[in-house]
Amino acid sequence: MTLRELVASWPVLRQLKGGDPRGDAAKSRRTARLRPRIRDADKVVDSVCPYCAVGCAQKVYVKDERVIQIEGDPKSPISRGRLCPKGSASLQLTTGSSRMHEVLYRRPYGTDWERLPLDRAMDMIADRMIAARRDGWVWEYEGRNVRHTLGIASLGGATLDNEENYLLKKLWTALGAVQIENQARI
Repeated sequence: MTLRELVASWPVLRQLKGGDPRGDAAKSRRTARLRPRIRDADKVVDSVCPYCAVGCAQKVYVKDERVIQIEGDPKSPISRGRLCPKGSASLQLTTGSSRMHEVLYRRPYGTDWERLPLDRAMDMIADRMIAARRDGWVWEYEGRNVRHTLGIASLGGATLDNEENYLLKKLWTALGAVQIENQARI
């Protein structure tokens, strides 16, 4: 490459000559070929960031039933399209290589973790819920019918909105729980 060609290819010179200080003159061949990751998405799902109680809205881009990108929602009055570093990295929650697809379980009095399939762990949780409800069930208290259990309780997370907490309240009440609380802030 001659000196003349080198100077002519210098981006600052191209910008000044082209009259467009931020346009095509500033692009390299590589950046001109780049396309947005969300271009090929089949659908966009509205969501809320799971990390804290702020409730930043997210747009989740899905292709072939797989999450391909997560971005802030510019229509959100809370975050106006911005995400903190944790929220920006939330794609890793769904597709990251360190995401676990098994459950680590340590038996009572055990010292080592064992890997269990998710289905088996869910069955174990269901069995324990049924046992706790059965063992803690109170039919009467001081001569009054109460029909509830003190064997289970619920504390909803801060990223659940009022509607989600309403549905959880219905679920726990149907199971007979009376100790139900939430931290709804969104």
